[in-house]
Amino acid sequence: MKTTNQTIAAKAADNIRILSAAMVEKAKSGHPGGPMGGADFTHILFTEYMNFDPDDGTYPFRDRFYLDPGHVSALLYSQLAMFGHYTLDDLANFRQWGSPTPGHPEVDRKRGVENTSGPLGLGHAFGAGSAIAERFLATRFGEHIANKTYIYISDGGVQEEISQGVGRIAGYLGLNNLIMFYDANDVQLSTMVDEVMTEDTAKKYESWNWNVITIDGHNHDEIRTALDTANAETDRPTLIIGKTIMGKGARTEENGYWEGQVDTHGQPLSKSGADFNATITNLGGNPENPFVIFDDVATYYEEVKDAKRKLITEQKAVFAEWANENAALAAKLDSFLNEAPKVDWASIEQKAGQATRNASKAVLAHLAENVENMIVASADLSNSDKTESFLKAVGPFKHHDFSGGFFQAGVSELTMAAMCTGMALHGGVIPACATFFVFSDYMKPVMRVASLMEQQVIFIWTHDAFRVGEDGPTHQPIEQEAQLRLLEKLKNHSGNNAMLALRPADVNEATVAWKMALENTNSPTGLVFSRQNIANIPNSSYETALQAEKGGYIADDCEGTPDVVLVANGSEVSTLAAGAELLKAKGIKTRLVSVPSEGVFRNQTKEYQLSVLPVGVPKFGMTAGLPVNLEGLVGLDGKVVGVNHFGYSAPYTVLDKKFGFTAEDVCREVESFLGK
Repeated sequence: MKTTNQTIAAKAADNIRILSAAMVEKAKSGHPGGPMGGADFTHILFTEYMNFDPDDGTYPFRDRFYLDPGHVSALLYSQLAMFGHYTLDDLANFRQWGSPTPGHPEVDRKRGVENTSGPLGLGHAFGAGSAIAERFLATRFGEHIANKTYIYISDGGVQEEISQGVGRIAGYLGLNNLIMFYDANDVQLSTMVDEVMTEDTAKKYESWNWNVITIDGHNHDEIRTALDTANAETDRPTLIIGKTIMGKGARTEENGYWEGQVDTHGQPLSKSGADFNATITNLGGNPENPFVIFDDVATYYEEVKDAKRKLITEQKAVFAEWANENAALAAKLDSFLNEAPKVDWASIEQKAGQATRNASKAVLAHLAENVENMIVASADLSNSDKTESFLKAVGPFKHHDFSGGFFQAGVSELTMAAMCTGMALHGGVIPACATFFVFSDYMKPVMRVASLMEQQVIFIWTHDAFRVGEDGPTHQPIEQEAQLRLLEKLKNHSGNNAMLALRPADVNEATVAWKMALENTNSPTGLVFSRQNIANIPNSSYETALQAEKGGYIADDCEGTPDVVLVANGSEVSTLAAGAELLKAKGIKTRLVSVPSEGVFRNQTKEYQLSVLPVGVPKFGMTAGLPVNLEGLVGLDGKVVGVNHFGYSAPYTVLDKKFGFTAEDVCREVESFLGK
């Protein structure tokens, strides 16, 4: 709802400044300067431009606001408090135990928080991914469900390397539904911006095919004109560079100006050289009771809420009419938004003895035909990570064309992972992104935040071990699985495993791993596949592989109590199986255990775990990564053969022999372990 009352708009922005500064002051911790500078833009954006249901933060066709600099959380909380999503007590308990106002925002759609933010650069990548999901859905169901994606970014986010990937991709795809405000206040946490960069940011984004507008970020009319222009843009994403003042309104004890100071960035005003009481008084508030929404501001926001309710009611009526006339499409949209896909997993044919990346290829070909809301991405490796089967079936996204379902991210693993996470945040789509396992290192910050946000993002990693061979140590993952398993052991805020990590032993386990990934809607999943062919493990079939849904199971067993339990995941299971044949010939009874996910295995009952890995029976593990991958499973009295060094360039069959990963090595190591 646009207003011609400049007085109330200015007063509302100052009210947001007061609340933001007071939150940080009371907590004795936080960042007041940025929120004080950004208040004008957010007030105009949220009241006059954004379309959302003030009573239902989960309304699926709402405009979305993604915050990149999570350290300006006080701005977001204060702004949302104007709509009643936070109480003044919530603001007063900023950064305190049990408060809904943590130091950096954590996704809470019911309150209007679309994403967890903190690590700079990720938030705006989430927003760009969300904009892709919106275009994907609008292409299939019509512009009546279209929405805008608004992003708020700072100097730090622009400087983070991920911004280059987001800028390139958004411009290439022509995401005209994306509008990003750059809070250009010339101040960073420890320096002035011109001490670290002198680039022409506008020209940089223009070169990426963005519409760039530079304004006075405190001038409400200029903000409106920029947003009008951005919303009318039909070809390009828009960057609004708002020249703002860090700590706008800050005053010293003598009522002197204390604006644009580095020290107001990351500490309470009273510690920065400013005076809190003088600042609040200057902004029209009462320093003795700063947690107040002015009466006329509150009245205005109630009017805004009523206007938004009316608009949403009209929009819902249009949607209801469309749904009535397009029942099948409406049912499909509802399933996209609210249901897990139904897949006939048993019908997927797998060829025995294949690399698990090829098994994944077969699964993806099936999903391309049967899961219409899936988006798959690859970092320029689709022919190697075998996502090409999906690409060929559905086609790639192109400039202004989202009729396909494949996201060509280019060589940018971090950006790809973050944008896919943004797709998940939007909802209605299931994103998966692929690259080589060793390059998961580039994706770790996203994996962590996606885990924290409990988002269903599927990470596809191939070339899972030193058996990449001739490519050498730069491409041979050694420590990557150990890092991934740590996320499996971490609990999210819902008390569940923060991530599901699966390294299947053969083609049938690969099918089941994909099944588990599609059914896991409450966390990211990492699927780790082999480059080299793997012999099927004993008794392998889709039905027997379903036991992998317990995380670990007995793949092959002996009569009576085994002399040794052989434990592994991935291709090492078949290596142990081959070694077990040699051990059996020597009269040593073996049990073969496949544990594609220790995290899931540890979620089973203690009784089940002990039935698979019984106490008192020696346990021998083999892993193509660090021994720690299996040490928790074999116990203190067990033994793990692993790799504690970087790889080397040679054919993988040579490396198997050099590193001790043959059937003969298994036999010899187990005999030694058992004292035979």
